Parts: sequence; structure tokens; C-alpha cells
Amino acid sequence: MNGLRKYISFFRIRFYAGLQYRAAALAGVATQFAWGLLTLLLFLTFYEGNPDAFPMEMQETAAYIWLRQSFFALFNLYAFDSTIFEAITSGGVAYELTRPMDLYSMWFTKNAALRVSRTMLRFWPILVLAVLIPAPYGMMLPASLAALVGFVVSLLLGVSVACAFLMIIYDITFYTMQPQGVRLIFVSATELLCGDLIPLPFFPSWLARPLSLTPFAAMSNVPYRVYSGNIAGAELWQSIGLQVFWLLVLVALGRCLMNRALARVAVQGG
Repeated sequence: MNGLRKYISFFRIRFYAGLQYRAAALAGVATQFAWGLLTLLLFLTFYEGNPDAFPMEMQETAAYIWLRQSFFALFNLYAFDSTIFEAITSGGVAYELTRPMDLYSMWFTKNAALRVSRTMLRFWPILVLAVLIPAPYGMMLPASLAALVGFVVSLLLGVSVACAFLMIIYDITFYTMQPQGVRLIFVSATELLCGDLIPLPFFPSWLARPLSLTPFAAMSNVPYRVYSGNIAGAELWQSIGLQVFWLLVLVALGRCLMNRALARVAVQGG
């Protein structure tokens, strides 16, 4: 219990620190809302042509878009913690290792707190504005109580999977010492494969099914579709189970990579 309390305290410190950037949050709200409107108008153009040709109803797609914009900071994989990269490349990780905390858990907690704090300042204004837009283009209520509960659970699991994925990128930096290339490759692929650009059901069926089994689909794709009822019933539990599976796999892989890196790390020849 004492060990857990340390990480809770660390989470709170990083969380409150992230709440200080309110001007940036206000700019983010304006940007994300405007981008959501543009994306919605783009999809509306296609739906007006043939609404029956799409795997999601317009209202489900609209909910997906507004949730994506509202929780953009939670799943934005471009937003790395530069201090972690600096600690790895400069040798400052030696200082981090002197803390009475597990390095992997500390960095994981730091990433989670940063994302949650940024999201808390941004998500509710966007949702409020989206609710005011008439149906089926505005933000809908959850499809059911089960959808709301499933959304909350899958949202927590999804951001945990995202943080675990980012930890692997940090770990790889121990070996490459150049984070730019790793960040560009992983993040560019993830943005497409997790459904940030196009919801996964809109992919060709021969591609959508395999992608739904990957860790990318276990991030933002699941909670957004659960909210609108696009994922429900037995598929809901299967999707949440897949999120748990990938969280365990990515954490185990991340810890393995970090332990191997720390076993061979050398700071100023030491």
C-alpha cells in the first residue's frame, strides 16, 4: 500500500502541474472544435451521396468525431514527454534511478498524469458545444447505460494501452540514442492504424478485421465506438478483453526492454 501511495502522490503532482497551462488548453479547445466541424462536414458530404453504404450511422460517426476531438489530448501520441528523452540521451537517467521508485512505473505514471491533466481542461467545453449542434450531427447521449459504463472502462484501458505503447518508444531510445526517427515512424503509423484519421470500420473489411485485433485498435477506437453502441453485447466484452490483453503484453515488453537497457547503461563511462 505504501508503494502504491508513492505513485498516487507522483500522479497528483504531475496532474496539478499540467493544469497550469490554461491558455494552451483554450487554444486547443478552439482548434479541436474547428477541426471536428471540418471533419464532420467532410463525412456529411459522403453520407448525403449514399447513407446506406457506410458501416456506421451518421449519428454514430458524429459521436466518434466529437469524442475524438474531446479526448484528443488523452490519445495524442505526438505528445511525448521531452524530459524523458532528455534524461535518456543526456545521461540524466542516472538521477532518475536514485529515486526510491521503479523507473518504469514512475515514467508510466508521469505520462498518464500529463495526458489526463491536459484532457481535463479541454474535453468538457468541446462536448458542451457539440451537444448544442442538432442531431444527427451533434453529440449524442450514450446508447445505453451499459454503453456508458463500457465507455468509461474502455477509455481507462485505452489510455493505459497508449501509455504502455509510448513506454516502448522511450525504451527503444535507450538503444538508438536518437528519438526523432523512432517517434516519426511509430507515431505516423499509429495515427492511421488506431482510427484517428478514419474510423476503423470504414477500412476495407479485409483490413479492418486484422486491425481490430492489434494494440492500435485497443486505444481510442474501442471507447469511441462503445459510447455510440457501434460495439455492444458480446463484442463489447471481447473488445475490453482485448484491451486488457494488449495492456499486459505491452507492459511486459516495455519492462523487458527497459531492464535490458538499464543492465547495460553507462553514464560518463561508469
